[in-house]
Amino acid sequence: MEEQGQLEELDKKYVWHPFTQMKDWEREKTVIIASGDGSYIEDVEGKRYLDGVSSLWVNIHGHRKKEINDAIKSQLDRISHCTMLGLSNVPATLLAERLVGVIERSLGSVGSPPGSPSFGQKQGLGQTMGPALTKVFYSDNGSTAVEVALKMAFQYWLHKGVTGRNCFLSLNNGYHGDTIGAVSVGGVDMFHDVFGPLLFKTYKAPSPYCYRCDVVNSSDDCNFACLRKMEDILAAHHDEIAAVIVEPLVQAAGGMIVAPPGYLRGVRDLCTNYNVLLIADEVATGFGRTGLMFACEHESVVPDMLCLSKGITGGYLPLAVTVTTDEVYNTFLGDFRELKTFFHGHSYTGNPLACAAALACLDIFENEKTLQYLAPKIEILEEGLRNISTFPHVGDARNRGFMAGVELVRDKASKEPYPWAERMGWRVANHAKGKGVFVRPLGNVVVIMPPLVIGEADLRLMLDVIGEAIKKVSA
Repeated sequence: MEEQGQLEELDKKYVWHPFTQMKDWEREKTVIIASGDGSYIEDVEGKRYLDGVSSLWVNIHGHRKKEINDAIKSQLDRISHCTMLGLSNVPATLLAERLVGVIERSLGSVGSPPGSPSFGQKQGLGQTMGPALTKVFYSDNGSTAVEVALKMAFQYWLHKGVTGRNCFLSLNNGYHGDTIGAVSVGGVDMFHDVFGPLLFKTYKAPSPYCYRCDVVNSSDDCNFACLRKMEDILAAHHDEIAAVIVEPLVQAAGGMIVAPPGYLRGVRDLCTNYNVLLIADEVATGFGRTGLMFACEHESVVPDMLCLSKGITGGYLPLAVTVTTDEVYNTFLGDFRELKTFFHGHSYTGNPLACAAALACLDIFENEKTLQYLAPKIEILEEGLRNISTFPHVGDARNRGFMAGVELVRDKASKEPYPWAERMGWRVANHAKGKGVFVRPLGNVVVIMPPLVIGEADLRLMLDVIGEAIKKVSA
């Protein structure tokens, strides 16, 4: 193994890191990870860190999980990759069937996609019914899963003979990836404003950001004011809008913003009533992160398109899927000359190694009862957050399941945020790193999103270290 100094020199000479101000990076010590085990990662100098963000929210069952290792090794002895343009492969075929089954068990057939008898009619909450998600389109990361959904939704309406549906409705503070289409429907100004000249037209509805609501002055006046604003947009522009895209329950990269109960169900009903598709971006929220397999399950919602990635392979290999209904799929069927084909694909679509890892990941969910054993750990997390929320410079400590964010403020009474230049979130994260816990902030929000399998003792240790770091840095 190369020495820390040599590796650090090479890294700073050649590597451009994502979402990183490299001027700062070049003058700070670089932590270089050499191995991982369970909920821990270890650097080249032998120091261990609790992986408090699951290696950017992808690691579900822990590092170096034997069952996933074995599945990938077994597949390597067969074939590592073959194209899905004109061919199929065994793991991709089996995984598609498995995913449809998992989604069906989790979400059932609630929701009301276009083409179902009740579509476009006013319905009460929970009364709409429609076909299940049955068709799986493979890609390789969350951004591409979203790009697929956007293009698919746009082309769906063309095949239906409906013209003019050339834009989308998304949320302020939404994040759906970093490719141009995904950025176009994003709403995090810090990340996205600079690319404005490159983006296509979208409508933006208010975020369900209850701590910093920009629609009403008091939660007492709320009554889902953000949903009413969304309805105003749909009422005026539904004939231009191909789909609404949301992150169900939690706007992750926007700051771990947790929607109030009933919000997601309300979005589904608005899409039904105004005859637009619903795209659920569960790239971050899927695979147990909110306490159930999918966030949509909490409010009995089935979208017209479901985007999944991140935890799908347990944090091993890039893979993503966009899952949709027969209704959407069938509009793309036609004679060769009609050019109804969905002209989209990637070199590593349906990669056999990644699909084998994903199958093993789903096996572990079932065999180890991952979600069942997660419930008491969510209680520990929430207990820790309640304690942290009392700190003088913590404005809000929020979670849904195992997705949590602690929002730091300069003044608790006025909710005045720390200026960006003070790097408060990063200072807290750096202090925690020195104590053996790796977390990464989103501005002033400290993100807590460990592997689902983290032990209760390690979870308490992580919360203690983060709490101590906040106290120390903000004192």
